[in-house]
Amino acid sequence: MATNIGMMDGAYFVGRNEILAWINARLHLNLSRVEEAASGAVQCQMMDMAHPGVVPMHKVNFDAKTEYDMIQNYKILQEVFNKLKITKHIEVNKLVKGRPLDNLEFLQWLKRYCDSINGGTMKENYNPAERRNKGGKERNSKGSQKNFKSLQTNNSLNSVSTDGTGSNKISVTKQGKLGGIATVANSSVEIQELTGELTDLKLSVDLLEKERDFYFAKLRDIEILSQTPELENFPMSMAIKKILYAGEEKESALAEAQEIVAQIIKVEKTEYSDDDDC
Repeated sequence: MATNIGMMDGAYFVGRNEILAWINARLHLNLSRVEEAASGAVQCQMMDMAHPGVVPMHKVNFDAKTEYDMIQNYKILQEVFNKLKITKHIEVNKLVKGRPLDNLEFLQWLKRYCDSINGGTMKENYNPAERRNKGGKERNSKGSQKNFKSLQTNNSLNSVSTDGTGSNKISVTKQGKLGGIATVANSSVEIQELTGELTDLKLSVDLLEKERDFYFAKLRDIEILSQTPELENFPMSMAIKKILYAGEEKESALAEAQEIVAQIIKVEKTEYSDDDDC
């Protein structure tokens, strides 16, 4: 069972689109960005799917917008981790900020964990929508009371003036406001689209940097190994260093490295044939 896995584990190289497809398919959602899962509600339900009955779904807030409400969801998730003796550290302060890479990495870990439970198969009788409704009943009843009071207040304010002059002023004012609202709405849509594109670009850059660091670490390990005193004069080590230390002006040092190895193989074959003649 995967509870703690290294940052260079294959789980952390699962792409954003695959993670979103996994969440949407399992929970019958329609997320388009990983930061939409920043509230912690998705993670709670994923754990509920993996361990039915362990998560108190009636406490999970799927409408959480503020950091305070999100933190309450992560507290529930942490309690579940404690019950299941999962030692994974939840970086709540980073996750609630909605930063794409932080949320992606946590979801990558979560997918790896869920895949390790029952081979990643979901219980046949698990109904994601029904389980989410259990989490929303209490809040919906409280919210409906607030909405009812708000409607009463608005109705009383709207029934103030009934004379002709007042109604004309109100209609003109309403038209002006509607035009302004339409402009603001269009601008908001454009801003959201641009923000989404910017987020995707940042996520791509973060993933590329992570991949770069991964392969650099591999090359550094190979370099250290080839510099070992017992190995540094071996033909294969010399060929590897020829590739590693090739200058940028050269297209490829592969041909030279292959020539070094080929010469040694040729010498060894000659020596072997001489031994056979003896």
